[in-house]
Amino acid sequence: MPDSVIATNRQALHDYKVLESLEVGIELKGTEVKSLRGGKAGLKDSFARFEGKELFLFNLHIPPYEFGNIANVDPLRPRKLLLHKSQMRRFASDVTTKGLALIPLKMYFKGGIAKIELALAQGKKHYDKREAIKRREADRELRRIVRGK
Repeated sequence: MPDSVIATNRQALHDYKVLESLEVGIELKGTEVKSLRGGKAGLKDSFARFEGKELFLFNLHIPPYEFGNIANVDPLRPRKLLLHKSQMRRFASDVTTKGLALIPLKMYFKGGIAKIELALAQGKKHYDKREAIKRREADRELRRIVRGK
């Protein structure tokens, strides 16, 4: 069964420089999985943060399942991320010592289980963003010239 992508965080690649990424599980409740199977989720502005010794994902929007009932939960509730203790320790040390951020890049199903691609990222400065835009426009212009000949 191929991986089916539910949502991607395209804004994160614009705002952050990805240093490392890791596949993690996510703890879901009730009808959230059915809503995800319908392809409904929003990763925009979401981030992961340590609360005690556990890692939680904030601002992930999973809309309530339309055929659900009272079992529907808050669409923006914090969701626990599932990863090995050694990975958690390494991420925690990188976040605290280097000042990096944990940003979700993609949410997908793998073997019927919801997974998140979590990235250890460093925020880009404004001039880095402008440089990336210039490089992208130059590449586009070069492709246009090559295609025209």
